[in-house]
Amino acid sequence: MATMLVGWPALTGGFLVNPNSDQYLAGYAFREFAAQSLRSGQGFPQWNPYQFGGMPFVAAMHGDIFYPTFLLRLVLPTDVAMTWGFILHLWLAGLFTMGFLRAVGVRFHASLVGGVAYLLSGAVASSPSPGHDGKLFVSALLPAALWAIVRGIRDGRATAWASLAFVTGLAVLSPHPQLLQYLLLTSGAFALWLLWRPSSVVADDGPVPASPNRWKRIAPAFAAVCLGALIGAVQYLPVLEYVAWSPRGGGKGYEYATSFSLPPEEMLNMYLPQFSGLLDRYWGRNGIHLHSEYLGASTLVLAAFSFGGGLTNRHRSHAWFWLVTFIISLLWALGGATPFYQLVYALIPGTKYFRAPSTILYISAFSTSVLAAFGAERLLSGKSSMRYALAWAGGAALIVLLATGGAFTNFALTLTGGLRSDMINSNAPYVVAGAWRSALFVWATTAIVVLVARRTLASRVVGWALLGIVSFDLWTVARAYWRFSPPAASLYAEDEIVRYLKRVREPARIIALPLGDDVASHDPFMLGSAPMIHGIRNVLGYHGNELGRYQQLYGKSDGFQSVANPNFWALTNARFFFTNAPGLPFQGVRLVAGPVRNAAGTMSYLYELPGQHPFAWVAPTKVHLANASARATVLNPLFDVRRVAIFDSTTRIESQPVNSPMPPPVPFGVRIDKYAPGSIDLELQGPAPAGSALVVAENYYPGWTAIVDGQSVPTARADFTLIGVDLPTGARKVRLRFASAPYETGKLLTLLALGATALWAVIGWAQDRRQPVP
Repeated sequence: MATMLVGWPALTGGFLVNPNSDQYLAGYAFREFAAQSLRSGQGFPQWNPYQFGGMPFVAAMHGDIFYPTFLLRLVLPTDVAMTWGFILHLWLAGLFTMGFLRAVGVRFHASLVGGVAYLLSGAVASSPSPGHDGKLFVSALLPAALWAIVRGIRDGRATAWASLAFVTGLAVLSPHPQLLQYLLLTSGAFALWLLWRPSSVVADDGPVPASPNRWKRIAPAFAAVCLGALIGAVQYLPVLEYVAWSPRGGGKGYEYATSFSLPPEEMLNMYLPQFSGLLDRYWGRNGIHLHSEYLGASTLVLAAFSFGGGLTNRHRSHAWFWLVTFIISLLWALGGATPFYQLVYALIPGTKYFRAPSTILYISAFSTSVLAAFGAERLLSGKSSMRYALAWAGGAALIVLLATGGAFTNFALTLTGGLRSDMINSNAPYVVAGAWRSALFVWATTAIVVLVARRTLASRVVGWALLGIVSFDLWTVARAYWRFSPPAASLYAEDEIVRYLKRVREPARIIALPLGDDVASHDPFMLGSAPMIHGIRNVLGYHGNELGRYQQLYGKSDGFQSVANPNFWALTNARFFFTNAPGLPFQGVRLVAGPVRNAAGTMSYLYELPGQHPFAWVAPTKVHLANASARATVLNPLFDVRRVAIFDSTTRIESQPVNSPMPPPVPFGVRIDKYAPGSIDLELQGPAPAGSALVVAENYYPGWTAIVDGQSVPTARADFTLIGVDLPTGARKVRLRFASAPYETGKLLTLLALGATALWAVIGWAQDRRQPVP
C-alpha cells in the first residue's frame, strides 16, 4: 500500500519517466532496442549502431540488459515494463527491509515502520526522478543481502549462502558498479561485526547463543559473494575489456571523483527537504538535483529514540553498528568537503572510476530506517520519555521560527555570495512551509511518545499510528519525484522528418544538434537517443561512456568543433543535419524535410549535407601512423579520406611508407547488401586493387571480424577509430560480424554459476531439513 501511494498512476497507463531524466533522454531507447531484439528471437544485442558511430551494447553498458526486469519487457510494452520495474523494486526494498528486521528480532509493527521508512526515504523513493532504476535495484537488494547474512552466520542456515550468491549476482547485473561497491562494503562490515558480536543481533525470543563454529562460516559467505560475481560475468567481463577503450579509462582524477558530492549545507535536507529547493527550485552547488536526501522528520524522531534504556533496550548494541554506518556513509557522501574522502580515494578499489559519492546516501537511509524500527519497538513496548518528546517538539518549533524569520534563506544567500539570489528568494516561502510540514510530523510523533508515557494507547494502536505518520510524512515529499508522463508512443511519436529518414535506403547518419536556444527542454530527438527508437543512426546521441577515440574525433572537449568539418562528415557517414535552426552556415546544404514541430515541442529542420559520404569505401593505399598524428590528419581538410587508409601503428597489416605518392581514388563504390546491428554484408562494385583496404564508417572494437570472398582476413582500427579491412587483390564480397569473446565467456560462466547456485540451494535445503542448526 505504501508503494502504491506513489505508484498508483501506473494503473491508468502512466509512464513513470521524468522529462528531465536519463530514462527520457536515452533509457527508454536502449531498453526498447534490446526488447525488440529479444522479441524477434535475435537474442541480446551486442552492438548498438544507432549512436556515436556505433558502440558495443553490453560492454559500454546500456542499463539493465541482463537483470530480470528484461523479462518484463518480453511480455509488456517497454514503457509499461519500465514503470512496473520501478514500482516492484520500491515494494521489494520495503519487503526485504522488513524481512531483515524480523530476522534481527524486531517485532511486526516496528519492522513494518522500518520497511516503509526505507522504501519511502528520499534516497530510495526519488530514484525514478533522475531515471536511476539501477540504483533502485541495488537499494532494494541491500536488505536482502543483509537478511541472508544473518540467516547464514547467526542461524547457520545453509540455504542462506545460495540466497546471498543470487542477491550478489543480481546486484552485479543491475548494473550499477558504484552502488554495488557500497552494498558489498556494508554487507562485509555487517558480516564481520556479526561474527565479532553475535549476541548483539537478537531473535524474537531474545539473544541467540553464539555458535563456536561461527568463524568457519566466513568461508561460505566469501564463496557466495564470489559465486555471485560469476553470475554477473556476462555483464562485467565485457565491461572489463571496455575499460581501456572508454573515455573513463584510467580514471579522471580526484576532482572528477568528488564531483556531485553532497554539499555540507544540504545535510539540512534530511530534515527540511525544501532548504536547497525541490527539483526545479534547486539553487545548490551541484547545478542539478533530481533526487532527495529526505530521511523523514518522524523517522528521525524514532531513530534517535533507538538509543537509551540501558540493559532493557535489547537492540542497543545493534543500534551502535548502524549509527557508525550512518556516520561513515554520510562522511563518504560529503566527498571532497572533508579529508575523509582522501582515504576512500586512496584505499577503496574502483573509486577513481566513479563520481557522485552522494549516491551512498541509500546506506544512510537504510541505517536510519533500521534505527527507526528499533525506536518504534521501544515505544511499542511501552518505553517513553516526556523529556525526549519535549526536546524534539521544541527543536521543531525553533526550526519553524528560524525559517519564518528568514534565517535559512539568509544562510543560503551568504553561502552563495548572492549569486543565486533570485532562486533562493523565490524558494523562501517553500522553506517556511517545509519547516511547518516537518514540525507537524515531529509533533505528531512526539504526541505518540507522550501518550505512550501516559499509558493511554494500546500497543497495536501505537504501531498503526506510527506507521501512518511515517508513511504520510515521507509520501508528502516522495510524491514529487514520481512524475508520470504519457505513453512512449506519444512521447517519441513520428513526424515528417522521422518518416523521411526511414525512407532513406542507403545507411546514412544524422548529426542531431540544436543551434541556438529555441529547443524544447531535454528534447530526446536532438539531445538524446530518441532517433534510435525509429532505427535512425546518429553521429551523436546520449550516453557518456561512448568509445573514447570517437569522443576525441567529434571533439567533445572542444565544443563539438568537428561536426562542421566535411572530413568528419565523410568519416562518419553523416548525410543529414537535424537541428532547430531555419538555416545552416554551410555552403551547399538543402532543406529536405520540415520545418515540423517534433513530439518534444521543438521546431525541427532536416538538411542534406553537401558531398558524398558513403557508408564504406575502398582506399587504394594503406599507411601506418602514430595515434598522436592520426586524428589531426584525418580531420585536415587537405586530406582525402578516400585515397588513403591510415591504420594504427601497432597493427600488423602491411602498409606503404607514409611519404609514398598518393594514388587517385578507386573508380567504383561499395554496395551495402545487409546492414543490421553487428552484421554487415558489402559488395565492392569493382575488384579491389593490390594493397588496398576497405574502410567502413562504423567504430572499430575488438570482436569485429571479416570474411572476404569466403576467407578470413584481418580487421583493424583505421582512420583513427573506424573499421579497416585488409583487402586481398581482386576481392569483391565482404562479410562483417561483431561477436564479443568476453561476452561469450561471461555468458558461459553466468549459466554455470546460476546452475551452481541452484544446486547449492537444493543441497542447503536438504541440510537444513536434516540437521539441527548449531
